[in-house]
Amino acid sequence: MNMPVTTSPLLQAARLWLQREAPQLPESLCAAIEVLYLAVEAGHVCIQVDGHESAGWLQSGWVGEPGAYCPFTLEKGASSTRFYLARYQQYETAVADSLRQRAAKELQPADAAALHRDLDALFGTDPQDRQRLAALLAQFRALTLVSGGPGTGKTTTVVKMLALLQAQAGNTPLRILLAAPTGKAAQRLSESIRTAKQKLSLPEAVIASIPEAAQTLHRLLGAQGDTGRFRHDGKNPLACDLLLVDEASMIDLGLMQAMLAALPENARLVLLGDRDQLASVEAGSVFGDLCAGEGMSAGLAGQLRAYGVELTATPASSPLADCRIELTHSYRFASGSGIAALAKASRSGNSAEFLHALDAGTDVSRVTASALRENVQAGYAAFRSAAREGDALAAFAAFLQFRVLCAHRLGAAGVQGLNALMEAGQPQWYVGRPVIVRANDYALRLFNGDIGICLPTADGLRVFFETAPGEFRALAPGRLPAHEPAWAMTVHQSQGSEFDEVLLVLPEVVSAVLDRPLIYTAVTRAKSRFSLCGEDAVLSAALATLPQRESGLVEKLQSDN
Repeated sequence: MNMPVTTSPLLQAARLWLQREAPQLPESLCAAIEVLYLAVEAGHVCIQVDGHESAGWLQSGWVGEPGAYCPFTLEKGASSTRFYLARYQQYETAVADSLRQRAAKELQPADAAALHRDLDALFGTDPQDRQRLAALLAQFRALTLVSGGPGTGKTTTVVKMLALLQAQAGNTPLRILLAAPTGKAAQRLSESIRTAKQKLSLPEAVIASIPEAAQTLHRLLGAQGDTGRFRHDGKNPLACDLLLVDEASMIDLGLMQAMLAALPENARLVLLGDRDQLASVEAGSVFGDLCAGEGMSAGLAGQLRAYGVELTATPASSPLADCRIELTHSYRFASGSGIAALAKASRSGNSAEFLHALDAGTDVSRVTASALRENVQAGYAAFRSAAREGDALAAFAAFLQFRVLCAHRLGAAGVQGLNALMEAGQPQWYVGRPVIVRANDYALRLFNGDIGICLPTADGLRVFFETAPGEFRALAPGRLPAHEPAWAMTVHQSQGSEFDEVLLVLPEVVSAVLDRPLIYTAVTRAKSRFSLCGEDAVLSAALATLPQRESGLVEKLQSDN
């Protein structure tokens, strides 16, 4: 194992710690620790090591088997030996145990006849309707995983799912909590549920029992500053019968463990997400791991058959197989949509198909590097006009019409370069300046990722933040915590958001962050138009790269230990 050369602050801190606390550790162990820290920083949960060589590390006192009180854990898997920071091995084990137990819990509808009637009222009688199947699935399992791309109706489906569950609950409605990993995703979930409720054809009491207010997972769990601790945990669980979490692909391993620890043992859990999107910024690709595998048990197939769903039982490759469903039909894009074609091509990694669709579609286009500034200026023209009027509602609505996305933060084709392009010749603060908060400030109730817009007021320039749909508060620019311009953002930052039009700017050369999920995520942020500024070779290299984060979660889910 070669010693890595890096300027990573995390790795430098680890090296200093090792030199101070354990200068006599075996060279092979020191090298593995350095590689492990780099891997965790890149999103991996663990690394694979040589089983024979690593066995000697257990004598050092710094490495233990699962359950031992040591900084590092060595775990013998079915086909490999994995090396962890101890807390990540503990998180992974706790997540697997909790989800496996919930998946094994079978439930029965209280009134089968009423359920059959309500299903037909909400979905019709098509036995192949996967939205109908998803809503029905939640009647029989305490854990439900719903994956689907943009426009496949995840939120519509889940609102009907909640309506069916509330109808079955009778005079004692379920206590339902709604959450998402980010504030923007939570706001979108609230808006989507509010809209979907208006279309339900069920008794008003049932519809009223479905909540609309979603919050971030950190706020729901009661994050105690930046300590990593939460007010709600196994000793102080959430007061709920059902927790619904949207944008589950953004949940990292540590946050998933904290959420499951705070969830009452008998509560239902519904996770919505897109298995093909970018994984969380922090360690783990939890939702992707949970959605891995196929199959359906004969028992569940029989239960579904009683409600008009004809599915063939097949051997399940995961104990979670009976708990998940993927929605595949997009209601947002027409069959000839260029965005739909790009999404399909990026999911499969077919660069030839992607480039053909990019040149043939009416709602997709290319932008040359020489025309980039002109296109960005034109894209934000409506927003700038709305901002000059000083109307916060109109300005925020216009800001969602167009967004520049980048793969990188640095460089001319990165966020900083595009932001500099837009702010050239401007004072520090000006009318229509959009900013994104980069640090949590609990006193100001501003959090990393919050968007503000600088608008004119009678008291001078103020930065407006949306506190609820159609409601805003204004702060003097000097009061803001760490922030930066938001004309452009990384694709990672855009997760949980949607825009009418997206312009994706790729770097001039291939880099480590470019991969298939990044392209797919960028394309699927667009609702009506997508443009690409970048070279074909760079795009093709990205689509050919399908990252795999090292993890033992899939194997742990299949274990009875």
